This record gives sequence, structure tokens and C-alpha cells, in this order.
Amino acid sequence: MFFSFMQDKESLWQAAFTSADPSDFDAHTKHWEKILGDPETLNRTVLADGEVVGSLARYFMDGTAQVTYWIGSEFQNKSIATKALAQLLELDQSRPIEARTAFDNLASARVLEKNGFVVVGEDTYFANARGAEIVEIIWRLA
Repeated sequence: MFFSFMQDKESLWQAAFTSADPSDFDAHTKHWEKILGDPETLNRTVLADGEVVGSLARYFMDGTAQVTYWIGSEFQNKSIATKALAQLLELDQSRPIEARTAFDNLASARVLEKNGFVVVGEDTYFANARGAEIVEIIWRLA
């Protein structure tokens, strides 16, 4: 299911910072094996009405807790990501916790703002889905 979500070109563009080749099923499988095998990563499947609609996780980057999420395009704009993130933040009290979004990913920005995150900086990174360097916004929940 998660692999099929990664085939949506519009969602890939919005997320921006994706794998180099989202159509590579073997690479996708290896990535999931790696993150599922990491005892410090907290992974959750997002359900809506009993249906798998996405995933979210808390992981650590350079010692700082980070959150990431992906909701299938047909399930977006229904507050699912906002509610799922709120539940993860209740379950995991790691603070500070950060998130990162493409500068123009307004939907994800709204999810983070509704959960109390604030912008604390920005950086420039290569966005595989766009084939260019773009600004990445850094969010934090203290």
C-alpha cells in the first residue's frame, strides 16, 4: 500500500524530498526494512475507517527527534494527518521534536501548525521529486 502512495506524481512534488526513484520497488522495500529494523524509530500506520491511508514516524536525525508522515492523495484534506500526528505526539513525548517541509507544502505546514509546531529555520536541499535544490522549512515543537 505505501509503495502505491509513492507513485502519485502530485504528492511526490508536494513532498519534494523523496527517494531518488520512487518507482524502484526493491529500494522501497530495503528502505522500509531499514526503518522497521531501527529500534529508535517509532512507526505507525494511519487508518481511517479501518482502511490504510498513510504512515507516520518519529525518528532521530543528529540526535534530534523528527516526525514524518505521508497520507495517500485520495485521503488528503480530511484532517487525517493532523489527527494522526496529534496521536503520535501524545504517545511519544520526545521534545523538542522537529519536522521539515518543502517551502511551498502549505498542506503539511497547516498540519504542523495545528499541532503546535513553529518555524525555526530553513535550509536548502536537493529535492529528488523536483530535480532541483529548494528551500526546506524547519519546524519545531518544544
